[in-house]
Amino acid sequence: MKTAILFILMLLVLIAPHEFGHFIVAKLCNVKVNEFSIGMGPLLWKKQKGETQYSLRLIPVGGYNAMEGEEGSSDNPRAFNNQAPLKKLAILLAGVTMNILLAIIITTIAISISGVPVNTLESVTVDSPAAVAGLQAGDKIIDIDGTKIDSWQDVLNKIGTYQEGDRMEVTVKRDGDKKSVFLEPQFNEEAQRYTIGIVATTSKNPLVTIPYGARYTWTLNKSMIEGFKMVFSGKVSKDEVAGPVGLVKVVDQTADYGAASYLLLLALVSLNLALVNLIPIPGLDGGKILFVILKVISRGKINDDMEEKATLVGFVLLMTLFILITINDVSNLFH
Repeated sequence: MKTAILFILMLLVLIAPHEFGHFIVAKLCNVKVNEFSIGMGPLLWKKQKGETQYSLRLIPVGGYNAMEGEEGSSDNPRAFNNQAPLKKLAILLAGVTMNILLAIIITTIAISISGVPVNTLESVTVDSPAAVAGLQAGDKIIDIDGTKIDSWQDVLNKIGTYQEGDRMEVTVKRDGDKKSVFLEPQFNEEAQRYTIGIVATTSKNPLVTIPYGARYTWTLNKSMIEGFKMVFSGKVSKDEVAGPVGLVKVVDQTADYGAASYLLLLALVSLNLALVNLIPIPGLDGGKILFVILKVISRGKINDDMEEKATLVGFVLLMTLFILITINDVSNLFH
Protein backbone atom coordinates (compact mmCIF):
# COMPACT_ATOMS: atom_id res chain seq x y z
CA MET A 1 0.00 0.00 0.00
CA LYS A 2 2.83 2.38 0.91
CA THR A 3 4.56 1.68 -2.39
CA ALA A 4 1.38 2.39 -4.36
CA ILE A 5 0.88 5.71 -2.56
CA LEU A 6 4.51 6.74 -3.13
CA PHE A 7 4.29 5.77 -6.82
CA ILE A 8 1.07 7.75 -7.34
CA LEU A 9 2.59 10.69 -5.47
CA MET A 10 5.60 10.49 -7.79
CA LEU A 11 3.40 10.69 -10.89
CA LEU A 12 1.46 13.66 -9.53
CA VAL A 13 4.54 15.53 -8.34
CA LEU A 14 6.36 15.04 -11.65
CA ILE A 15 3.65 15.44 -14.29
CA ALA A 16 1.34 18.05 -12.71
CA PRO A 17 4.15 20.68 -12.37
CA HIS A 18 5.26 19.85 -15.93
CA GLU A 19 1.78 20.65 -17.23
CA PHE A 20 1.54 23.67 -14.93
CA GLY A 21 4.68 25.01 -16.60
CA HIS A 22 2.93 24.84 -19.99
CA PHE A 23 -0.19 26.38 -18.43
CA ILE A 24 1.40 29.39 -16.75
CA VAL A 25 3.51 30.36 -19.79
CA ALA A 26 0.50 29.88 -22.10
CA LYS A 27 -1.46 32.30 -19.90
CA LEU A 28 1.43 34.77 -19.93
CA CYS A 29 1.46 34.53 -23.75
CA ASN A 30 -2.32 35.14 -23.86
CA VAL A 31 -3.01 31.71 -25.36
CA LYS A 32 -6.47 30.32 -24.68
CA VAL A 33 -6.41 27.36 -22.29
CA ASN A 34 -9.63 25.32 -22.36
CA GLU A 35 -8.83 23.06 -19.41
CA PHE A 36 -6.17 22.47 -16.80
CA SER A 37 -6.58 19.09 -15.13
CA ILE A 38 -4.97 17.28 -12.23
CA GLY A 39 -5.37 13.57 -12.92
CA MET A 40 -6.82 11.78 -15.93
CA GLY A 41 -10.02 9.91 -16.79
CA PRO A 42 -13.53 10.47 -15.33
CA LEU A 43 -14.24 13.93 -13.91
CA LEU A 44 -14.51 14.21 -10.12
CA TRP A 45 -14.69 17.99 -9.71
CA LYS A 46 -14.53 21.05 -11.91
CA LYS A 47 -14.63 24.82 -11.64
CA GLN A 48 -14.99 27.22 -14.52
CA LYS A 49 -12.97 30.38 -14.09
CA GLY A 50 -13.13 32.64 -17.10
CA GLU A 51 -12.41 30.65 -20.23
CA THR A 52 -10.56 27.85 -18.42
CA GLN A 53 -12.03 24.81 -16.69
CA TYR A 54 -10.00 23.61 -13.71
CA SER A 55 -10.56 19.89 -13.17
CA LEU A 56 -9.79 17.07 -10.76
CA ARG A 57 -10.03 13.64 -12.35
CA LEU A 58 -10.23 10.10 -11.02
CA ILE A 59 -6.97 8.52 -12.18
CA PRO A 60 -4.04 10.15 -10.32
CA VAL A 61 -1.42 9.84 -13.05
CA GLY A 62 -0.41 13.45 -13.58
CA GLY A 63 -2.67 15.78 -15.56
CA TYR A 64 -2.84 17.85 -18.71
CA ASN A 65 -3.03 21.39 -20.07
CA ALA A 66 -5.49 21.59 -23.00
CA MET A 67 -4.72 24.65 -25.13
CA GLU A 68 -6.95 25.79 -27.99
CA GLY A 69 -5.36 24.71 -31.27
CA GLU A 70 -2.66 22.54 -29.70
CA GLU A 71 -3.70 19.19 -31.17
CA GLY A 72 -5.57 20.55 -34.21
CA SER A 73 -6.03 23.73 -36.21
CA SER A 74 -8.22 26.54 -34.84
CA ASP A 75 -9.27 29.88 -36.33
CA ASN A 76 -9.12 31.55 -32.92
CA PRO A 77 -6.32 34.18 -33.03
CA ARG A 78 -5.43 33.20 -29.45
CA ALA A 79 -5.08 29.51 -30.33
CA PHE A 80 -1.70 27.85 -29.88
CA ASN A 81 -1.38 27.06 -33.59
CA ASN A 82 -1.72 30.78 -34.47
CA GLN A 83 1.06 32.01 -32.18
CA ALA A 84 4.48 33.28 -33.20
CA PRO A 85 7.27 30.64 -33.19
CA LEU A 86 9.03 32.13 -30.15
CA LYS A 87 5.84 32.02 -28.10
CA LYS A 88 5.27 28.40 -29.09
CA LEU A 89 8.83 27.47 -28.14
CA ALA A 90 8.50 29.25 -24.77
CA ILE A 91 5.29 27.34 -23.97
CA LEU A 92 6.69 23.99 -25.10
CA LEU A 93 9.95 24.39 -23.17
CA ALA A 94 8.16 25.47 -19.99
CA GLY A 95 7.23 21.91 -19.01
CA VAL A 96 10.82 20.64 -19.27
CA THR A 97 12.05 23.72 -17.40
CA MET A 98 9.64 22.99 -14.55
CA ASN A 99 10.93 19.40 -14.32
CA ILE A 100 14.52 20.64 -14.08
CA LEU A 101 13.64 23.25 -11.43
CA LEU A 102 11.65 20.60 -9.56
CA ALA A 103 14.67 18.26 -9.61
CA ILE A 104 16.87 21.01 -8.11
CA ILE A 105 14.33 21.73 -5.36
CA ILE A 106 13.78 18.05 -4.54
CA THR A 107 17.51 17.30 -4.52
CA THR A 108 18.13 20.26 -2.20
CA ILE A 109 15.45 18.99 0.21
CA ALA A 110 16.93 15.47 0.11
CA ILE A 111 20.42 16.77 0.83
CA SER A 112 19.04 18.98 3.62
CA ILE A 113 17.51 15.89 5.23
CA SER A 114 20.72 13.86 5.13
CA GLY A 115 23.10 16.81 5.49
CA VAL A 116 26.41 17.52 3.76
CA PRO A 117 29.96 17.19 5.11
CA VAL A 118 31.71 20.51 5.80
CA ASN A 119 35.29 21.45 6.57
CA THR A 120 34.73 21.58 10.33
CA LEU A 121 36.00 18.46 12.15
CA GLU A 122 33.56 16.28 14.06
CA SER A 123 36.27 13.97 15.36
CA VAL A 124 39.93 13.04 14.97
CA THR A 125 41.04 9.40 14.89
CA VAL A 126 43.26 8.37 17.81
CA ASP A 127 46.98 8.08 16.93
CA SER A 128 46.33 9.34 13.38
CA PRO A 129 48.62 11.94 11.72
CA ALA A 130 46.00 14.61 12.52
CA ALA A 131 45.83 13.59 16.20
CA VAL A 132 49.61 13.47 16.56
CA ALA A 133 49.85 16.95 14.99
CA GLY A 134 47.30 18.31 17.48
CA LEU A 135 44.13 18.76 15.43
CA GLN A 136 40.91 18.59 17.47
CA ALA A 137 37.18 18.15 17.01
CA GLY A 138 35.64 21.57 16.27
CA ASP A 139 38.62 22.79 14.25
CA LYS A 140 37.66 24.39 10.93
CA ILE A 141 40.20 23.73 8.16
CA ILE A 142 40.70 26.99 6.24
CA ASP A 143 44.00 26.40 4.41
CA ILE A 144 46.23 23.54 3.29
CA ASP A 145 49.71 24.46 2.04
CA GLY A 146 48.56 27.92 1.00
CA THR A 147 45.40 26.70 -0.78
CA LYS A 148 42.20 28.20 0.60
CA ILE A 149 39.71 25.59 1.80
CA ASP A 150 35.98 26.33 1.55
CA SER A 151 34.44 22.85 1.66
CA TRP A 152 35.03 19.26 2.70
CA GLN A 153 35.52 18.36 -0.97
CA ASP A 154 38.39 20.86 -1.07
CA VAL A 155 39.96 18.98 1.86
CA LEU A 156 39.61 15.59 0.14
CA ASN A 157 40.90 16.93 -3.18
CA LYS A 158 43.97 18.46 -1.56
CA ILE A 159 44.82 15.38 0.53
CA GLY A 160 44.41 13.26 -2.60
CA THR A 161 47.37 15.00 -4.25
CA TYR A 162 49.88 13.83 -1.62
CA GLN A 163 52.22 10.84 -1.82
CA GLU A 164 54.27 8.81 0.65
CA GLY A 165 56.58 11.02 2.66
CA ASP A 166 54.98 14.31 1.62
CA ARG A 167 54.53 16.84 4.42
CA MET A 168 51.56 19.21 4.55
CA GLU A 169 50.76 22.35 6.50
CA VAL A 170 47.17 22.52 7.72
CA THR A 171 45.77 25.79 9.03
CA VAL A 172 42.62 25.69 11.15
CA LYS A 173 40.44 28.18 12.97
CA ARG A 174 39.96 27.26 16.64
CA ASP A 175 38.02 29.46 19.09
CA GLY A 176 38.45 32.44 16.75
CA ASP A 177 42.22 32.00 16.42
CA LYS A 178 44.28 30.51 13.58
CA LYS A 179 46.58 27.57 14.25
CA SER A 180 48.92 25.80 11.81
CA VAL A 181 50.24 22.25 12.17
CA PHE A 182 52.48 20.00 10.05
CA LEU A 183 51.74 16.33 9.33
CA GLU A 184 52.34 13.49 6.87
CA PRO A 185 49.34 11.70 5.28
CA GLN A 186 49.32 7.90 5.58
CA PHE A 187 48.09 5.41 2.96
CA ASN A 188 44.84 3.78 4.07
CA GLU A 189 44.68 0.20 2.73
CA GLU A 190 40.91 -0.05 3.21
CA ALA A 191 40.13 3.25 1.47
CA GLN A 192 42.99 2.84 -1.03
CA ARG A 193 44.04 6.46 -0.67
CA TYR A 194 46.05 8.77 1.60
CA THR A 195 44.27 10.01 4.73
CA ILE A 196 45.13 12.00 7.84
CA GLY A 197 42.49 10.63 10.24
CA ILE A 198 39.75 13.26 10.34
CA VAL A 199 35.94 13.03 10.18
CA ALA A 200 33.81 15.90 8.86
CA THR A 201 30.87 17.50 10.63
CA THR A 202 27.55 17.14 8.79
CA SER A 203 25.59 20.35 8.18
CA LYS A 204 21.88 20.70 7.38
CA ASN A 205 22.01 24.48 7.06
CA PRO A 206 20.01 25.53 3.92
CA LEU A 207 22.69 28.11 3.07
CA VAL A 208 25.13 25.18 2.78
CA THR A 209 22.84 22.58 1.19
CA ILE A 210 21.25 24.73 -1.57
CA PRO A 211 24.45 25.03 -3.67
CA TYR A 212 24.97 21.27 -3.23
CA GLY A 213 21.43 20.67 -4.53
CA ALA A 214 22.12 22.52 -7.77
CA ARG A 215 25.51 20.85 -8.26
CA TYR A 216 24.19 17.36 -7.53
CA THR A 217 21.28 17.90 -9.93
CA TRP A 218 23.78 18.78 -12.65
CA THR A 219 25.70 15.59 -11.84
CA LEU A 220 22.48 13.57 -12.10
CA ASN A 221 21.71 15.27 -15.40
CA LYS A 222 25.09 14.34 -16.88
CA SER A 223 24.59 10.75 -15.73
CA MET A 224 21.15 10.69 -17.36
CA ILE A 225 22.56 11.95 -20.66
CA GLU A 226 25.29 9.29 -20.59
CA GLY A 227 22.62 6.69 -19.84
CA PHE A 228 20.56 7.78 -22.85
CA LYS A 229 23.66 7.60 -25.07
CA MET A 230 24.27 4.04 -23.90
CA VAL A 231 20.65 3.06 -24.57
CA PHE A 232 20.66 4.44 -28.12
CA SER A 233 24.10 2.97 -28.87
CA GLY A 234 22.99 -0.49 -27.78
CA LYS A 235 25.40 -0.70 -24.83
CA VAL A 236 22.49 -1.26 -22.41
CA SER A 237 20.50 -4.51 -22.56
CA LYS A 238 16.69 -4.47 -22.61
CA ASP A 239 16.65 -5.96 -19.10
CA GLU A 240 18.29 -2.79 -17.79
CA VAL A 241 15.55 -0.53 -19.19
CA ALA A 242 12.57 0.01 -16.86
CA GLY A 243 9.09 1.36 -17.53
CA PRO A 244 6.16 2.05 -15.19
CA VAL A 245 6.06 -1.47 -13.71
CA GLY A 246 9.82 -1.51 -13.20
CA LEU A 247 9.63 1.93 -11.61
CA VAL A 248 7.12 0.64 -9.04
CA LYS A 249 9.70 -1.98 -8.03
CA VAL A 250 12.42 0.68 -7.75
CA VAL A 251 10.12 2.87 -5.60
CA ASP A 252 9.45 -0.10 -3.31
CA GLN A 253 13.18 -0.74 -2.88
CA THR A 254 14.08 2.93 -2.43
CA ALA A 255 11.35 3.60 0.16
CA ASP A 256 13.12 1.24 2.58
CA TYR A 257 16.13 3.57 2.68
CA GLY A 258 14.20 6.60 3.90
CA ALA A 259 12.83 9.92 2.68
CA ALA A 260 16.12 11.25 1.29
CA SER A 261 16.59 8.24 -1.01
CA TYR A 262 12.99 8.46 -2.25
CA LEU A 263 13.40 12.18 -2.97
CA LEU A 264 16.62 11.60 -4.92
CA LEU A 265 14.79 8.98 -7.00
CA LEU A 266 12.03 11.55 -7.56
CA ALA A 267 14.61 14.08 -8.77
CA LEU A 268 16.20 11.48 -11.06
CA VAL A 269 12.85 10.57 -12.63
CA SER A 270 12.00 14.28 -13.02
CA LEU A 271 15.19 14.77 -15.04
CA ASN A 272 14.38 11.60 -16.97
CA LEU A 273 10.96 13.02 -17.85
CA ALA A 274 12.56 16.27 -19.01
CA LEU A 275 15.07 14.50 -21.27
CA VAL A 276 12.50 12.06 -22.70
CA ASN A 277 10.18 14.96 -23.52
CA LEU A 278 12.95 16.63 -25.51
CA ILE A 279 13.34 13.64 -27.85
CA PRO A 280 12.12 14.89 -31.26
CA ILE A 281 9.32 12.33 -31.66
CA PRO A 282 5.94 13.75 -32.78
CA GLY A 283 3.61 13.70 -29.79
CA LEU A 284 6.32 14.68 -27.32
CA ASP A 285 7.34 18.27 -26.55
CA GLY A 286 10.55 17.65 -28.50
CA GLY A 287 8.54 16.65 -31.57
CA LYS A 288 6.39 19.78 -31.33
CA ILE A 289 9.51 21.92 -30.95
CA LEU A 290 10.97 20.25 -34.05
CA PHE A 291 7.87 21.09 -36.08
CA VAL A 292 7.91 24.72 -34.93
CA ILE A 293 11.48 24.98 -36.24
CA LEU A 294 10.70 23.06 -39.48
CA LYS A 295 7.73 25.32 -40.24
CA VAL A 296 9.96 28.40 -39.94
CA ILE A 297 12.71 26.88 -42.09
CA SER A 298 10.29 25.59 -44.75
CA ARG A 299 8.38 28.90 -44.78
CA GLY A 300 5.00 27.23 -44.53
CA LYS A 301 5.63 24.22 -46.77
CA ILE A 302 5.33 22.05 -43.67
CA ASN A 303 1.87 22.82 -42.27
CA ASP A 304 -0.41 21.91 -39.36
CA ASP A 305 -1.99 19.05 -41.32
CA MET A 306 1.40 17.39 -41.79
CA GLU A 307 2.13 17.82 -38.08
CA GLU A 308 -1.21 16.23 -37.12
CA LYS A 309 -0.47 13.18 -39.28
CA ALA A 310 3.07 12.90 -37.90
CA THR A 311 1.71 13.24 -34.35
CA LEU A 312 -0.67 10.34 -34.96
CA VAL A 313 2.23 8.18 -36.17
CA GLY A 314 4.31 9.31 -33.19
CA PHE A 315 1.49 8.44 -30.80
CA VAL A 316 1.25 4.91 -32.23
CA LEU A 317 5.03 4.56 -31.97
CA LEU A 318 5.07 5.75 -28.35
CA MET A 319 2.18 3.46 -27.35
CA THR A 320 3.93 0.49 -29.01
CA LEU A 321 7.14 1.34 -27.16
CA PHE A 322 5.19 1.71 -23.90
CA ILE A 323 3.58 -1.72 -24.34
CA LEU A 324 6.93 -3.38 -25.19
CA ILE A 325 8.64 -1.81 -22.15
CA THR A 326 5.75 -2.86 -19.90
CA ILE A 327 5.94 -6.44 -21.21
CA ASN A 328 9.69 -6.36 -20.54
CA ASP A 329 9.05 -5.06 -16.98
CA VAL A 330 6.57 -7.85 -16.24
CA SER A 331 8.95 -10.43 -17.70
CA ASN A 332 11.75 -9.15 -15.46
CA LEU A 333 9.51 -9.48 -12.39
CA PHE A 334 9.31 -13.22 -12.99
CA HIS A 335 13.06 -13.56 -13.38
